[in-house]
Amino acid sequence: MDKGTVKKRVVGVDISLDATSYAIVDVRGNILAKDSFPTEDYPEIGAFITALSDGITNLIEANGGMELIRSVGISAPSSNFRLGSIVNSPNFPWKGVIPLSALLRDRLGLAVAVANNSHVVALAEHAFGCAHGMRDFIVITLGSGLGSCIFTEGGVKLGSEGYAGEIGHTCVEHDGRLCGCGNKGCLEAYTATKGIIRTAREVMAESGETTQMRRVPKLTPKVIAQLCEEGDAMAIEVFRRTGEHLGLGLANYASVIDPEAIIFTGGITRAGKWLLDPAQKAFEEHVFHNIQGKVKFLTSDLDEGERNILGASVLAWEVKEYSLFIES
Repeated sequence: MDKGTVKKRVVGVDISLDATSYAIVDVRGNILAKDSFPTEDYPEIGAFITALSDGITNLIEANGGMELIRSVGISAPSSNFRLGSIVNSPNFPWKGVIPLSALLRDRLGLAVAVANNSHVVALAEHAFGCAHGMRDFIVITLGSGLGSCIFTEGGVKLGSEGYAGEIGHTCVEHDGRLCGCGNKGCLEAYTATKGIIRTAREVMAESGETTQMRRVPKLTPKVIAQLCEEGDAMAIEVFRRTGEHLGLGLANYASVIDPEAIIFTGGITRAGKWLLDPAQKAFEEHVFHNIQGKVKFLTSDLDEGERNILGASVLAWEVKEYSLFIES
């Protein structure tokens, strides 16, 4: 192989609680081939690693071979980029520290980088999305948890141990709700899925007013947002309270970081104005006065099915190249 040859493909992987997707991506961010499987089918980590490595290998071999692939980037909740591991995930069935990067490198013979989904989203937004050209912004991911990434001075801020940006586990209520992390009063306990459902139950318990929420077999943030669109006053109150907590937490965050923008992603963000209007109102009331009115609230416009894969591909380009495969 010519030593000057540059490999022009990487693999981007997105691991979520529901599905694991992986794709071959070229240097321009074009997805050339893609496949997926249900994450929940593999509650044992060894079987999951086998399924993922086999899936990636089969996809690569069907699309030109290993010799064309430079590296692999992976997006996964509760991951630590410095360790290359999923660390003490509260939601995955795999407990403890899972050395995902090392396990897949051994199977694939390629360099593998792992980062949490908010880190990866920040890379995607900077390279392909609404943060293109920005040097200082914050990503907020709202779903089963509240994830965040600080992108400052042109790069991701990791901190000494790789845990910078854990705004979801900062306290917004003294002696408040018990969070999945074990602490009380965390922002995540009020703004992620379980927290929103708990707020809905509290709102209903406080009042005997009529609401369609009482008739729903299974409450979810999506259902509550739909009821907001239908004018259900108590559903609107649920997101007003959620937005207030979110805005307060973000005001503290932004007062320290001084970002150009806060970019929202994740399923709960689909609640739109019902969540973000009260959040922005609370934000402006509590943020440091010198940056009032200067921090943009933006919603990601990247395709949700591709965003994390694209971000993982950016991560893959940044890892030091390693390969057991030589192009013939």
